[in-house]
Amino acid sequence: MTITKEKILEYENSLKKEERSDATREKYLREVRRFAFWLGDCALTKEATVRYKTSLKGMTSTMNGAISALNSLLKFLGRADCCLKHLRIQRQTYRSEDKELTKEELCRLIRTAEREGSERLARAIETIAATGIRVSELHYFTVEALREREITITNKGKTRTVLLTKDLTVKLKQFARRRGIRSGPLFVTRSGRPLSRTQLWAEMKALCERAGVQKTKVFPHNLRHLFAVVYYRLHKDIAKLADLLGHSSINTTRIYLIETGKEHLRQLEAMRMVL
Repeated sequence: MTITKEKILEYENSLKKEERSDATREKYLREVRRFAFWLGDCALTKEATVRYKTSLKGMTSTMNGAISALNSLLKFLGRADCCLKHLRIQRQTYRSEDKELTKEELCRLIRTAEREGSERLARAIETIAATGIRVSELHYFTVEALREREITITNKGKTRTVLLTKDLTVKLKQFARRRGIRSGPLFVTRSGRPLSRTQLWAEMKALCERAGVQKTKVFPHNLRHLFAVVYYRLHKDIAKLADLLGHSSINTTRIYLIETGKEHLRQLEAMRMVL
């Protein structure tokens, strides 16, 4: 068996039927096409997938994601016998500071976007940071939902309700009025399509230098991470936080709460174990 374009298209349709998110489909298809290109006209065998896994060495941060995508394809093709084991990676004990976005830096991003007349960008950044939603969930924010001050989100087979603070509701209503949006989604492109993760990321990256924030800190998912960190520091309730973020497992939520190396060192120093 070889992996043809037709098989990849069938696989893509199966991901849609499974209601996988746009981001997941994009990631899986990217990895699947990479494997198909690597495999070429060679037969799909266990030996081939093992060799491919070896070729991925050196990209450990994304290796397991590539394996997950490939295993998903293999199961779809009825070739579970070719599936690969994930790489065992020791859990990170602290987070790199060059990726740790602070509330002060968040404010600078929002204020800079506002000064430059990019109100849609400012409100999108603020909405994700204030609610902890995924970028793919922005389209659930509609004029109608603002009246109830709550958003009902269905994602990854789960439904949850996101409550809106008074301040955020007021800002979003003002934004809708100024943009002439009387119904439907708030965050759309000029053509009326939902604002995509790729487009939001590009707009955020373009804002970094003028806002005085490192580019390594500025990407949509980091806004969700900041929400998690601020919420946990205030309330220390990881179970509730998992519900707010839409996580099935608290272990996933724990990843969001890894401190920076500086904070980790401060905690160790506070133990005063050296006499």
